[in-house]
Amino acid sequence: MKVLAFAASSSSKSINKQLASYAASLIEGAEVELLDINDYEMPIFSQDKEELLGQPQEAQSFYKKIGAADAIIISYAEHNGSYTAAYKNLFDWTSRIDQKLFQSKPMVLLATSPGPGGASNVLNSAVTSAPYFAGEVKASLSIPSFFDNFDMKDQSITSELFLTKLKEAVSKLIIK
Repeated sequence: MKVLAFAASSSSKSINKQLASYAASLIEGAEVELLDINDYEMPIFSQDKEELLGQPQEAQSFYKKIGAADAIIISYAEHNGSYTAAYKNLFDWTSRIDQKLFQSKPMVLLATSPGPGGASNVLNSAVTSAPYFAGEVKASLSIPSFFDNFDMKDQSITSELFLTKLKEAVSKLIIK
């Protein structure tokens, strides 16, 4: 089983990247590819840029990565209650290749933040919109107060409650 995991964040210190990586590691026997969306940086999307540039190679490559995966794990960072600009731009460019950019892949959508909100606003937006883009959301989970619930040294969830919930979420991706 090929699992594509990434954080919807461009931060080099992304706690969402740590969460996505850890979640993917819980799927026994999976071949995991952890993407960094910084590898898909493009000009800010606009119709004018699209007319000028066509479909950038980065968007095409990202779309192909999704297509090659059996399942997807995305962990969303929240900026001002919404998607990060880096993720939104990548999403916008890729959705112009095919509005069904998630290609009917089973997905687990996650979010975390240092605070008690756990980036739940952006997670709710992602869960609500994914089906319109052919995302098959199997589970979602917000983990609040990341630094209280994640061991940075061991790179693992410390809260039994959230660990159980995360294991339940990723188990829904397993293709039988």
